Amino acid sequence: MFYLPLFHRLQGAQCLVVGAGQTALRKLRWLVRAGAQITVIAPQIDPEIQRMRDSGNLIIERREFYPEAVHAGLRLVISATNAPQVSESVFARALDERVLVNCVDRTELCTIIFPAIIDRLPILVAVSSMGQSPTLSRSVRGWIETRLPQGLGRLAELAGRLRLEVKQSLPDVDARKGYWDAVFSSPAATKAMRGSVDEAVSDAQRMLSQQRAGGEIVLVGAGPGDPDLITLRGLRAIQSADVLMYDKLIDPGLLEYARRDVELVDVGKQGPREEAGAKGWGSAVQQTSGERPSGTHMQAAINERLIEEALRGKKVVRLKGGDPFIFGRGGEELLAAAQQGFAVEIIPGITAGMAAASYAGIPLTHRHVSQSVRFLTGHRVADAQNLEWSDWARDDQTLVIYMALVSLETIQERLLAAGRSAATPAVLIENATLPPQREVFAPLAGLNQAVMKANITGPSIIIVGQAVDIAQQAQQLLMQHDAEDSTRAS
Repeated sequence: MFYLPLFHRLQGAQCLVVGAGQTALRKLRWLVRAGAQITVIAPQIDPEIQRMRDSGNLIIERREFYPEAVHAGLRLVISATNAPQVSESVFARALDERVLVNCVDRTELCTIIFPAIIDRLPILVAVSSMGQSPTLSRSVRGWIETRLPQGLGRLAELAGRLRLEVKQSLPDVDARKGYWDAVFSSPAATKAMRGSVDEAVSDAQRMLSQQRAGGEIVLVGAGPGDPDLITLRGLRAIQSADVLMYDKLIDPGLLEYARRDVELVDVGKQGPREEAGAKGWGSAVQQTSGERPSGTHMQAAINERLIEEALRGKKVVRLKGGDPFIFGRGGEELLAAAQQGFAVEIIPGITAGMAAASYAGIPLTHRHVSQSVRFLTGHRVADAQNLEWSDWARDDQTLVIYMALVSLETIQERLLAAGRSAATPAVLIENATLPPQREVFAPLAGLNQAVMKANITGPSIIIVGQAVDIAQQAQQLLMQHDAEDSTRAS
């Protein structure tokens, strides 16, 4: 049976509830909130329902149900009783009088059903299983509730206070839609949901002024690869983008959250290993000469495209792997936008080094083992000058090295030459947080050889330090427990 979901206005409408126990009470609470004129018929009355009567919210007839109680003047009748044959009688009479009827837990005796409701007034979300499983509906409601902030309803207050001003300032429907999408994914929305509605209104008005003058730029950290690791604010930014510029480390599933009319722009750069064998480049941002640009020229082209789209009044979302400000050149894009007068919203992401370590079970700091952690880049390290190798060789810290696959041999040699112990635990993590993730554990002196033997080719993070050994210790303990369990079972 298919039920069309509707929201009913019951203010002043006559409604009848048959039964006065706990089940009826749950329905009555909603009817009272809706402002209905309610009559309750039942021989026994729950004390709280009696208090509702005393407060003037309803009328009680303390008697058994009689068919004439259902008449054409009613908008809705609810049967919430286990008395034999009463629901059948209520349903038959309601059909005759053409009155909407709900018999609780009797789907076959309903012309309407009550959904599981998520209340963020004035935002209401209704979940229904079409009467097949009310328990499942309540479970789904719980899943959704965890995603919806308690202060969500205050966003409606924010929108209500600005609705006329926005309509006058932005006559175009698409422009208004883009503006509200931007507001609801901005810090103004967070302030409103926390109760600072006046401050949120001021922020939203400033955004409205900016919308008249031009577009907006948002830098979003998409996380290390697993699409489930993006933040909720980052996801909302994707959903509100007019132009979505993304790099090659982004999981394609994230693009599915964008609007259907979004303009997708692939601005992925090639790494050193790819550059060595590349014959061309396939990004949507290209130089007019047709030549493959260097990383610096490529970044300049990305910056230029960001500004061009924003000047056209677009909301431009730059989706970057990991965190925009951890080896992501987000700072360069921030400065380029600022030079053109654009204030950039920054939405941080889980950086790849932290995620790789967590998925591999490696604590980046650990008491008595590692007191600090350093995030380094191995990109073109062989050509770098004045690197602090002696400082990096300290035993009481963890090194997290990005983009180190091509320069691994050089990194290994220089750390050893600077005094790092050859036995220092180390690991290379390929495709961190993704299904094909692989870890290659080895002492520092043998890491490069172990990686070559494993034929590692994907994006990689290298972690060096005593904390790496914690993951292997945990794995050994689990193996011992499994072996003991197997012995006991046999």
